[in-house]
Amino acid sequence: MHDLSNLEQIFEKALVDQIRQVGNYRKIEAGAHIIEPGQVLDQIPLVLSGLIKVSRMDDEGREIFLYYVNSQESCAMTFTCCMEHHESEIRATAEDEVELILLPGYLMDEWMIKYPSWKKFVMSTIHLRFNELLKTLDQIAFQKLDERLIHFLLDKSKATHSTLINLSHEQIAQDLATSRVVISRLLKKLENDQKILLYRNQIKLLQAFFAI
Repeated sequence: MHDLSNLEQIFEKALVDQIRQVGNYRKIEAGAHIIEPGQVLDQIPLVLSGLIKVSRMDDEGREIFLYYVNSQESCAMTFTCCMEHHESEIRATAEDEVELILLPGYLMDEWMIKYPSWKKFVMSTIHLRFNELLKTLDQIAFQKLDERLIHFLLDKSKATHSTLINLSHEQIAQDLATSRVVISRLLKKLENDQKILLYRNQIKLLQAFFAI
């Protein structure tokens, strides 16, 4: 089993020991889809390292970014799917190489009663993701696309702890549910304003960008 000692920062040692016993360790390559819409889930992914992008798909296959799941975090959507035996309504994609441990969904109720740290983790995760969904909804409803793009790049920088964004214009357009041409035009304007530098499939956020 992979070293889970870092989990003792958020869970009781007894719970970490049980996670070692029942958890299923997996390493996911960058770009792989971990969860797909319509998939029936019976395991809860707990991220050990790496970054997962959670997005929503429409009936025509268009994708819109919802939020990121970082190390020592999980996805609230999987909680509800496992507890209510619902099909997944989201897509989860590994942004880089991801290490995670899959936890049996049937233990959720038992752990909520037995381990205070697990109950706190579940409730905090649901609260965090709900706020992130509200933020995404507000951006779509009330912000112009150029403002949404700025927030998207800021979120990506924060999630990766880097000012170098490894995404193509097409990938950004897909996440923001718009066209590549529009995204390229907005990024070029930011570059002309000396806020960013554009490279092939990379964007460098300059100090002036964070003062916008």
